[in-house]
Amino acid sequence: MTVRLAVFDCDGTLSDGQAAVCTAMARAFAEAGLPAPDLHLVRRSVGLSLPHAVAQLAPGAPSEQRHHAVEAYKHAFRAARLDGSLHEPLFDGIGAVLERLHAAGWILGVATGKSDRGLTSCLTSHGIFDLFVTLQTADRHPSKPHPAMLEAAIVEAGAQPQTTVMIGDTTYDMDMARAAGCRAIGVAWGYHAPAELLAAGAEAVATTPAHLGDLLDV
Repeated sequence: MTVRLAVFDCDGTLSDGQAAVCTAMARAFAEAGLPAPDLHLVRRSVGLSLPHAVAQLAPGAPSEQRHHAVEAYKHAFRAARLDGSLHEPLFDGIGAVLERLHAAGWILGVATGKSDRGLTSCLTSHGIFDLFVTLQTADRHPSKPHPAMLEAAIVEAGAQPQTTVMIGDTTYDMDMARAAGCRAIGVAWGYHAPAELLAAGAEAVATTPAHLGDLLDV
């Protein structure tokens, strides 16, 4: 039987964590004694693993200072999660399209720059954790666009590259899919513009979650 695998990015694709990411990064840079980051560039960096994002945002900073910012960001996110102030809502309609795909026999996975703890917390809080068969995070893989996360998801799901589609909102996701030999579909509600996603190799860009379901024939 052919295994159809749909692998989703998380931030900017499944959930809207923009405010949480920007707040945590601003706090992290302040604690590390770095100039406040450009929030537009912070949003552009979503999808990369945290050390890569910080290095991109503060390329001239000493490694010790960047490391301080990485640890401060993790602490800020953990503190927000514990005090109940962390807000990462699912995009409207995402839950329904996940259920559509699951009912149609698709195997579902996630490949994200989040940590294991952060991803588990996000998916569990929205009651969708059990829909996913494979979860790949920055804790165990190189940063996107390296294909390691996607390749691991394919192996865990018993799929093949040609029957796998990567769904994401950034060029990092599209580049990763191309490197792994998979299909790539972009979403228009995240951090990179549709034209960028198409230029990076997306076969199509979904304008809504319902449209995404249509593109996947469910």
